[in-house]
Amino acid sequence: MSKANRLNGRVNPAGARRASLLPVLTVSLAALVWLGPLKAAQAQEATFTTRSLTVETALRAAQAALASCRQAGYQVGVAVTDRSGVLQVYLRDRFAGAHTVEVAARKAWTAASFRITTTALGVETQAGRPMSGIRQSPGVLAIGGGLPIEAAGAVIAAIGVSGAPGGEADDACAKAGIDAIQMDIEM
Repeated sequence: MSKANRLNGRVNPAGARRASLLPVLTVSLAALVWLGPLKAAQAQEATFTTRSLTVETALRAAQAALASCRQAGYQVGVAVTDRSGVLQVYLRDRFAGAHTVEVAARKAWTAASFRITTTALGVETQAGRPMSGIRQSPGVLAIGGGLPIEAAGAVIAAIGVSGAPGGEADDACAKAGIDAIQMDIEM
């Protein structure tokens, strides 16, 4: 009995080896048919384009947030990051606490990273909730004052404010910063 005619220890008639490859070939062809569109999509989408704030626009947002807090009587720090959470602009009012530097930057980073407000993240990550462990991640600050900046349905930056009395006041100042640039970034 030749090796070519042996399959699973049994003698096969001539041509049985060729027939045993048919299921493998069928599966391979099915995989190619299924993967064909995927490979075409990958070839078309090998790169992607993102939008980011210019430094001038980020500065305007930070200045508007700072002005809003000043008008309310608060001395704050304001951080604006790019869509990845990398710091673009930081402003600190003269009497804002030293902690506002790090806290505002962490709020902005958190809002950019999770693509939601830090107030909403604070609610979703409370003790006993399924996502509570996120608070243990380095850099995450799940308290009010961090807002993602969106344009055309995508997060393009984030803003964080620290130093006002409470997260709601920080949120209001951050929103004023976004409102100051919203028309420019939507176009």
